[in-house]
Amino acid sequence: MKYNTRNIGIIAHVDAGKTTLTERLLYYTGMIHKIGNVDEGNTTMDKDIQEKNRGITISSAAISTQWKKDEIVFNINIIDTPGHIDFAVEVERSLRVLDSVVAVFCASSGVQPQTENVWFQAEKYGISKICFINKMDRIGADFFAVLNEIKTKLDAVPLALQIPMGSEDSFEGVIDLIKQKALYWIDENGETIIEKEIPELYKAEAYEWRLKLMETLAESDEQFFEYFLDSETKISEEMLFKAIQRACLSRNLVPVLCGSAFKNKGVQPLLDAIVTYLPAPNQLSFIKGKDAKTEETVELERNEKEMFSGLVFKVVIDKHMGKLSMLRIYSGSIKSGDTVQNVRTGESFRISRILQMQSDKTITVEEGKAGDIVALTGIKDAKTGDSLSFVGRAVLLESITIPAPVIRVSIEPKTNADEKSFGLVLAKIQEEDPSLVVERDRQTGETLLSGLGELHLEVTLEKIRLNYGIEINQGKPKVSYKEILTETRIHREKLVKQTGGSGQFADITFEIGPRSDDGIGLEFINQIKGGVIPNEFIPSVEKGFREAMENGALQGYPLESMKVTLLDGSTHSNDSHAQDFEMAARDGFREIGKSCKPKLMEPIMKVEIQTIEDYTGTVTADINKRRGIIISIDEKSGRKVFTAEVPLASTFGYISDLRTLTSGRASISMKLSHYALVPDFIANTLVT
Repeated sequence: MKYNTRNIGIIAHVDAGKTTLTERLLYYTGMIHKIGNVDEGNTTMDKDIQEKNRGITISSAAISTQWKKDEIVFNINIIDTPGHIDFAVEVERSLRVLDSVVAVFCASSGVQPQTENVWFQAEKYGISKICFINKMDRIGADFFAVLNEIKTKLDAVPLALQIPMGSEDSFEGVIDLIKQKALYWIDENGETIIEKEIPELYKAEAYEWRLKLMETLAESDEQFFEYFLDSETKISEEMLFKAIQRACLSRNLVPVLCGSAFKNKGVQPLLDAIVTYLPAPNQLSFIKGKDAKTEETVELERNEKEMFSGLVFKVVIDKHMGKLSMLRIYSGSIKSGDTVQNVRTGESFRISRILQMQSDKTITVEEGKAGDIVALTGIKDAKTGDSLSFVGRAVLLESITIPAPVIRVSIEPKTNADEKSFGLVLAKIQEEDPSLVVERDRQTGETLLSGLGELHLEVTLEKIRLNYGIEINQGKPKVSYKEILTETRIHREKLVKQTGGSGQFADITFEIGPRSDDGIGLEFINQIKGGVIPNEFIPSVEKGFREAMENGALQGYPLESMKVTLLDGSTHSNDSHAQDFEMAARDGFREIGKSCKPKLMEPIMKVEIQTIEDYTGTVTADINKRRGIIISIDEKSGRKVFTAEVPLASTFGYISDLRTLTSGRASISMKLSHYALVPDFIANTLVT
């Protein structure tokens, strides 16, 4: 049974201390024998040259380690994810295959924008969570303020399992509210923990928070509520453990612990909490998929006896081992030599090796079982989001959402000698990162690389230079605009082509214009009466309009949304084919699109800036200059926090500009909020 496996992710905002915490988790579990530090560029998880140089996590790293508690050895698969919004797809694909997460918060910065982002991504996948309030030694650290923000900003019910003794320079340890003991870390590496009675100074506070812990549990757990009401029952540690386990599994509550990973305080109790409270794979509900043939819903038990199903959540191209497909096994088991099928392509292949990832090292294993995260070699055409099954038992699992790119640059190799390998390298990086899009500009012939932000593109181009030795010329960043129709028209499109033999014939009358709701994509309404267009041709008309949306009538940008109502039409008994109706829809859109008064839309970023009071006026003026709208200005830990909406086109170079304006005393984070109409005075300068 897999009760001793935990698949966890470490999630947080940039600079909350995720990688430092992961490094400590690996040290105390015996996976590494020397603690690495981000500032020194020698951490286990950030193995990429750029990750070391920039001090940030770019791609999610996977590692397997063990932790022993109460004589039971637990296998923990850890994925350390990036905190920067530009690498959102890395977080998304990791969350898709994890069972639970440790959300890390900075004790002085609290709940920051990317934490909110990732938290709600985790909510979407129904993932259990534990919180770790880190950096209790930092100036402005306030455990209780962060606890309150978890409640208000993340709409969660925090359950404090510990409270800190002191903060900032006076942070000396934590009080375990379940054991009712004070824990101190006395040596430099934090390996020796001393349990003492709670100091007199903290006794009243510890009593109050233990009572709060039990009351919160009683409110969410019926079984514990009965113990709590019964004055005869002495509430044991075991009763509390079980109630917290149930609360984690139902996701009603979020246990909260604290410490300072950098100072090696608070990490071992977090490891104990991970294996005690977070669910094992087979404690979770059945995994749902679709039968690839019948499209009926299939429910699979998460155990080794069930038929095999797994999801490829990442593709890594390794210099020595070639293409590695990172796989989460949900049910059944696989052995090297087994033949499995890629459900998307229908192709079968033989698994040559099964590897367990140890960050930048790998260990060959004979078998992968339900609940495991492994890497496979020998899968040629695997892509992120592919389902794998045994041949003849194809089950399609829910795929992974890839965000649409918002920014692009034109690129070319500096030397003609690199021209040939350039194309191959671009294909490789797209395989590894599906949120990158490479396309050729039809008008200029330039190669365009699109991504999720300036940093995303910068890191990608640097990767091509460092890993593949190709120097690149790049143009200025360009915004990925969209288009929208603003008026409705009725149009008839008739396609008649007669060559020798069978000809082409399609006739459609349709109403086309903006959607009446706020939805995106195509809203297609079929109002054909009396079968004047046979039912089998209707999906082709819809497909034609869907494809037409990829190139708008104004400047060829994709349409954000559109409504088409198919009103009438006719067919020819011999010459009408499905593709003729598809073509008629595309031609009809091109013919009438410009009459529907198309307008440009631009991506609007939600920006959060933290700075000191002195620079309030400077930052406000700069936001206004960038066509930004300030939503709120709050105060947090003595700093001003601006929330604003700023067009992406005005944010290029924002990070370095802000640093200059505030003498390095400001931090900024951005995420895509929505698309909005480009003001006419700007649109006129863009339309060519």
